[in-house]
Amino acid sequence: MLQSLGWAVLGTGFTFLMTTLGAAMVFFFAGEPRPSFQKTLLGFAAGVMTAASVWSLLLPAIDRAAALPLPPWLPAAAGMLLGVVFLAALDGLLPRLRRNRVRRDASWQQTTLLMTAITLHNVPEGMAVGLAFALASGGEGLAGAAALAMGIGIQNFPEGAAISLPLRQEGFSRFRSFVYGMLSGIVEPVFGILVVLAAGSIQPLMPWLLSFAAGAMMYVVVEELIPEAHLGEHSNVGTLGVMGGFLVMMVLDVALG
Repeated sequence: MLQSLGWAVLGTGFTFLMTTLGAAMVFFFAGEPRPSFQKTLLGFAAGVMTAASVWSLLLPAIDRAAALPLPPWLPAAAGMLLGVVFLAALDGLLPRLRRNRVRRDASWQQTTLLMTAITLHNVPEGMAVGLAFALASGGEGLAGAAALAMGIGIQNFPEGAAISLPLRQEGFSRFRSFVYGMLSGIVEPVFGILVVLAAGSIQPLMPWLLSFAAGAMMYVVVEELIPEAHLGEHSNVGTLGVMGGFLVMMVLDVALG
């Protein structure tokens, strides 16, 4: 148990570090990002989240559901639907939380949804890394667990930037934007350690948790990120950002997953 716990701390610590490094990108951009860069960034985040929803969440959810006494597609479909419903309810609630912010409600709403979706996405990822190391005994399976941690960590870099940079544009200080982006990844070591401590009882829930995060992410992509990336003129940079983010995330998930 102690050995598995130590490996889980190292693995999820790496994924958290990569989120932190991504959030630190806010220190390297002076002033407000140019509109074309913002569209590219939003599109890239949308592409990353779409690919991660498929390869990092839904496909593993279906694979894990094969061991359950249910059709493999059922936990994935139901969990995804629950994630969509949860984010839709949050979307409806957010404007009521900041009634005084009239002109910037939509932008604040988008940023909050993005933060929520990425944080939810990081919960099952941390659990997956922790579970991989918990199941690795006597050195067997450690290479696969390490590859999983590396793949998730690399994909966390653009996710950290996707939170901190829009927050900076919203008027937050660089340090505060960095802290919020960093904190979106802290759930990975927390839940990675918890899943090692409860490895025996958490496995049946993993398909539901993974697909729930996928549904939450896809809701934000379709409702907020892609439309925002295509506002105004020269929206093709947003499209190129989506394609670039999707390709990068797909390659990372397949090559390192």
